[in-house]
Amino acid sequence: METTVLYSQNKKESRVFVTESFSDLVQLKKEGNQISFDALVMKIMPEIKRYVNDQIKTAIKKGNFSKNKYKANDIIDQLFIEIYDHIDEVSNAKDFYLWLFKKTNNLLDDIIVEEEFDDFFFKNIDDYSQPEWDAMQENYSKDGGGDFLLVEELDDISYNHNDYTLNPIFIEDDQKALVEKIDNDLSAEEINDHIKMVLYNLPVAMRKVFELSAIQHFELEEIAKINNNTLNEVEELLQDAKKALQKSFFNRYDVR
Repeated sequence: METTVLYSQNKKESRVFVTESFSDLVQLKKEGNQISFDALVMKIMPEIKRYVNDQIKTAIKKGNFSKNKYKANDIIDQLFIEIYDHIDEVSNAKDFYLWLFKKTNNLLDDIIVEEEFDDFFFKNIDDYSQPEWDAMQENYSKDGGGDFLLVEELDDISYNHNDYTLNPIFIEDDQKALVEKIDNDLSAEEINDHIKMVLYNLPVAMRKVFELSAIQHFELEEIAKINNNTLNEVEELLQDAKKALQKSFFNRYDVR
């Protein structure tokens, strides 16, 4: 738990650093100093790189395109250009971090064709047997869950941190005992692997909203802006994702 809290704090500090870098970037562009501009952009990119890498990995694993067709660096390189060319669109520093993710999502949407909506898994999540869950997990994990690094610069030790925990899924006070039971029954690795597998099988819109909320710690209003959704759509998608994850633990591990 201590590691998770520390990692969350690092994300908040990263957002603060990005926000504080905005005025320097604006000034460097005014001066025409693109070398220093790009050097500073490189320093604010770790969370963006991580987000891009995860989206590309999932797209490859789902068969949206081959591993060699696009790499995370392709998106990052284009994002450098977008930031330099369009940073003037940002009216104030506090909007910069959100703007970066919105630009990133736009670039990802240009190359990743979202799969046709299929809610079979979501609708039938209560009906899978233990052998079926195990088979899904084995199928998902047969290539390591797509855990290959696509951005070589991601050398931060926190990259392989166990991001997925129970905290964003079971948030009600009356669920604390349930969380303790799951924590006692399952290892952190088992919890992480199960959440990854379920998210992979959920509709892409649901998965993206959950990840932006649980992993990137954006507020719902911010996610709506990033994804061009209404607030109601984001709330519904996040609620559905959490319900699916809760049901999956209830059904697979009998933890009610």
